[in-house]
Amino acid sequence: QVQLVESGGGLVQPGGSLRLSCAASGSIFSPYRMGWYRQAPGKQRELVAAITSASNTHYADSVKGRFTISGDTAKNTVYLQMNSLEPEDTAVYYCKADGARLGSVWGQGTQVTVSS
Repeated sequence: QVQLVESGGGLVQPGGSLRLSCAASGSIFSPYRMGWYRQAPGKQRELVAAITSASNTHYADSVKGRFTISGDTAKNTVYLQMNSLEPEDTAVYYCKADGARLGSVWGQGTQVTVSS
């Protein structure tokens, strides 16, 4: 079973940047979709950004122009570059993989806190 491990979270000031990584323990065969989700205290988990095996991307309106999702298939890793961070971006960020052979797999999450 493929496992996902997120890293790169932390504390950052408003306006700052972070890059999250999601490393898969094995190959995820096409077709697939990799997504970053987040869940703030008292709120539902929401999709932030996603990328497919065809390199199509999708972003939530709240992060368009600030966040960029990308993938490195050689490293089985997906990244989320987050710029111009706002306090409203504070949440636990989760990586999720959906694949025809894989089914759905979630990572354990990484905390992102945006505060001065």
